[in-house]
Amino acid sequence: MRLVIKVGSNVLTRSDGHLDITRMSAIIDQIAWLRSQGHEVILVSSGAVACGRRELAVDHDLDTVEQRQLFSALGQVKLIGLYYDLFREHQLHIGQILTMKENFEPGEQFRNQRACMSVMLENGVIPIVNENDTVSVTELMFTDNDELSGLIAQMMQADMLILLSNIDGIFTGAPGLPGSQLIRTVSPGRDLSEYIQTEKSAFGRGGMHSKYTTAQRVQQAGIKVIIANGEREHIITDLLTCPADTPHTLFET
Repeated sequence: MRLVIKVGSNVLTRSDGHLDITRMSAIIDQIAWLRSQGHEVILVSSGAVACGRRELAVDHDLDTVEQRQLFSALGQVKLIGLYYDLFREHQLHIGQILTMKENFEPGEQFRNQRACMSVMLENGVIPIVNENDTVSVTELMFTDNDELSGLIAQMMQADMLILLSNIDGIFTGAPGLPGSQLIRTVSPGRDLSEYIQTEKSAFGRGGMHSKYTTAQRVQQAGIKVIIANGEREHIITDLLTCPADTPHTLFET
């Protein structure tokens, strides 16, 4: 299979905002397992801004755009360096792709981007994709990396999109409340909007509303989508080897 895996900031960061290297390493171990099984993987990774925010203490006020530009520029270097070192332990090659929303409009940039990812996959290189936050501002930005991962899944005609969050999937109520049930499967056309909370994530721009919207669009394109908890041990391998025993929400095709 060709898989697009999106890892959110809440999965990659600890409660204090620092990168969780142990969890990063565990996710990479699972991606290495996927590769050993013959699957192709495209990784969409958040975390650059959160990573950069811990690299530099700023003694003056910055507006929102300045913060994103500064911290993403600092953090992306550290983030991709960590990925390089961790994947190298598995003798796997990675390549960095920083993209913008305009690159998904029909035309030469779209074709060039697709060709770049295709040649990487053909040569055993794992693309690691993030929004180019240094130049993407205001109306040029993706809603978040959920939207970006959905566009990549469609562009690359993936077999499956896996959205890793910090909860198990979509529930009929707030997770953890009595009576709240995990929705295991979502058939095409089923409306879950009454169950979707609008809160944003703690360290990123996304939330369950964004994941649901992305999942709907990708499902309509004929691609399966899974929303699962990236904080669970072995979550990726369990989704493929024992899905019936692994909490998640599957958008069926």
